[in-house]
Amino acid sequence: MSYSTIFRSANDQALRGRVTAACAQEGAVDPNLALQAVIWPVCSASDVEAAYASALASDNPDPGGDETVITDGMILANVQAALPEPTE
Repeated sequence: MSYSTIFRSANDQALRGRVTAACAQEGAVDPNLALQAVIWPVCSASDVEAAYASALASDNPDPGGDETVITDGMILANVQAALPEPTE
């Protein structure tokens, strides 16, 4: 695990957009606010970090936007684990 990779992925605009979309799909009232709560746990998840690091090592120009690198399923599973439960 590399802190540098986690930092780069957490600031990758394409990945941030995909994570925001997952938050919206999961019912977040304010998906942009939810992004702030989940982006670091998502990017530091071992599967996401390893995939992102591998893509960087192979010179992928868009690791966060490439669905073959980080799948929607990976994003969804990590968002669901990190997204706070809605309060009533």
